[in-house]
Amino acid sequence: MSSTLESGGVSFGQRRKVNVRGSSLALLTFQTLGIIYSDIGTSPLYVLNGIWPATGRLPPEEDIIGGISAIIWSLTLLPLLKYVIISLRFSTREGEGGTFALFQSLYPPANEDHDADRVLTGDIGLYSETKSAFSHLRDKRQLSKRLRWPLLVWCLIGTALTMADGVFTPAVSVTSAVGGIAVAEPDVTKDVVPISIVFLLALFVFQRFGTSRVGLTFAPISSLWFMCLTCTGIYNITRYPGIFRALDPSRAVMLFVRTREYDILAGVLLSLTGCEAIFANLGQFNDLSIRISFSAIVYPSLLLAYLGQGARLITGGEEVLRNIFYNSIPGPKYGGLFWFIFVLAILATLVASQAMISAAFSLAQQLINMKCFPPLRMHYTSNTYQGQVYIPMLNWTLMVATIIIVVGFSNTAHLANAYGFAVATVMFSTSVLLALSVYYVKNKHWIASILFLIVFGSFDGLFWGAALKKVPEGAWVPLLIGAVLMCIMILWTWGKNLEDCFDRANRKNLKHFITENYPYDDASSVEVDAAGDVAISEVSRPSVLSYVSRVSKEPTGEPGRSVLVEEKREIQRIACCAIFHKFTQGSGVPHTFIGFIRQWPALPRVIIFLSVCVVPVARVPEEDRYVITKVRTFEGIYGVTYYLGFRDDFDINVDYLIGKLCASEVQANPNASNTWLEEIRTLVSNATHIVPHYHVVSKKVDVRFGFLSATVNFLRKWLIEDVYRRLATMFPQTANWLTPADEIIHVGITAFI
Repeated sequence: MSSTLESGGVSFGQRRKVNVRGSSLALLTFQTLGIIYSDIGTSPLYVLNGIWPATGRLPPEEDIIGGISAIIWSLTLLPLLKYVIISLRFSTREGEGGTFALFQSLYPPANEDHDADRVLTGDIGLYSETKSAFSHLRDKRQLSKRLRWPLLVWCLIGTALTMADGVFTPAVSVTSAVGGIAVAEPDVTKDVVPISIVFLLALFVFQRFGTSRVGLTFAPISSLWFMCLTCTGIYNITRYPGIFRALDPSRAVMLFVRTREYDILAGVLLSLTGCEAIFANLGQFNDLSIRISFSAIVYPSLLLAYLGQGARLITGGEEVLRNIFYNSIPGPKYGGLFWFIFVLAILATLVASQAMISAAFSLAQQLINMKCFPPLRMHYTSNTYQGQVYIPMLNWTLMVATIIIVVGFSNTAHLANAYGFAVATVMFSTSVLLALSVYYVKNKHWIASILFLIVFGSFDGLFWGAALKKVPEGAWVPLLIGAVLMCIMILWTWGKNLEDCFDRANRKNLKHFITENYPYDDASSVEVDAAGDVAISEVSRPSVLSYVSRVSKEPTGEPGRSVLVEEKREIQRIACCAIFHKFTQGSGVPHTFIGFIRQWPALPRVIIFLSVCVVPVARVPEEDRYVITKVRTFEGIYGVTYYLGFRDDFDINVDYLIGKLCASEVQANPNASNTWLEEIRTLVSNATHIVPHYHVVSKKVDVRFGFLSATVNFLRKWLIEDVYRRLATMFPQTANWLTPADEIIHVGITAFI
């Protein structure tokens, strides 16, 4: 399943799933404990008190057994069966996971042909049909293009709420752990929020060291945490072995039949928090490492922990109900083991927060690469795994939002209510996309797709309905955060798509824009001797360059007919070098070049049309970074593809580029003069980068119902000119460049989109 990107003698393998074995697999499996499962692993801190609040009445024994049974079978059906066994098979070819990866599999992007980017004088194709990288999966079945936007919106809802989880996970986990100190010292209750904020600040500052280092640092903590859950669970089970009746799923069913309390599901849902991270973090690890760690360590530990807590609640009664987790710790009350697990719980919840923070980084990377989110500065933190990124602006935004949530929801119960709604909505969104992928991506029978949706969609729907009832109690907050993020994603995707279409539509064949005229048809120079005789010389070729300054319609004299007439102006070449950046794929010169020449009618002596290609290797050797095509029609014009590894900085090595340009000149013309080569060296060393700055303007559109035209065009103009234009100015495409700002010229172009 490998594919290769080859261009100009340079070959790079396409980014593929991480495939490791032996000690590397063991290390990767160990790291998953510190990144993926810490969220779902710390749920025992607050789940049972989410079902039976500390201030409520003690539930009867059968209700406790039924509640534990509901938790156990929820963990079995959703995290284990749906995510670990099934969902991990639906990664993209590059190994990415999450709701957006499912959408990419349903509507895969076409392979990019970067050789075409260097074709400046050939025919211009606006939308060339290129075979998709996913075509091996979808040779027969294709989803209707009409469903693309509705499914994209549905996908972005799930993605936005997953990122909202990155705010609530640290808030819920850390405050729940720190709240344990109030069990031993009730007077410290008022200090829980400030203490939690201090821990959260340390967590977000630590993100800059990258997923791999964070995972290696946190994995030992998570391992020790799961070991403690297992041991305390086994000890408590020995106090009341009858708790094993909870393994019978009928106990869970009878709980709801007997009590008719639908709200219990909202508490059970808290045991599933973080299960979406199993799929969303797939790009940072691989499916085998995730399966091994969950099946062998996480799942058994959680089952034993919940069984032990249920047993302790039955035997301890009202005293345990105040804080079921901390009051279930064996040994003397507030003894050494209590404080050891208290400290470990705080560390584990910091690790738990890492799961959704890393997932938020991974999802943001996918969105930025697919132009569905403003381009934020990304730092790749691993030489092996392209999915391991750190996004500073996103990190600090999450930190501020999390602290606001902790302060605003000082009550842990209200925090839990808000948290569960986001989790349930994301799970339901994933189930719908997975059901479509079963049929359209995996080519299974449609019955399998329907059965998947009925089974898992029903469970997700039940949880979502229970969480929906909590909206007035705080669940409106993640809904609001998700709605804001979704609106930004949809607006950016729509606006950027319109802008790119404008860019493609306005590319030109260089020969159709710049022409070279000679005084005689044979394009030879003319000399006149003293006698007035004309002599034709082949020694030199004087010529005049001109460009198309304006295109206008002229009448032909026939009614209703006109022709396009190009007005041309002479243009002089000046001694400088300009690098024009191409932001969209395809042949021809970018609209930036056309706008530049029309605003400043002078042609630089050396012109480079640069396309940047980020390839799926950490670093590209210097000798392989530049692939150059010389335009033979005009002197000093080149098409260049600049290959970057995902950990390489955008920093053009001018000296090396000069050497490659001179080599291409000598290859094309072995008799190239040293004077010309020296001129190239001088001019390129002082090159100026020229990038487009589109001043987007909404064009009027016609709608089917004429009376709606004014409203639609008003809204369209407001969204494009007042909202999208401001966002595009705040987040330029040059966000990840290292080129100094004084070496960049932004050419303003009015784009009617």
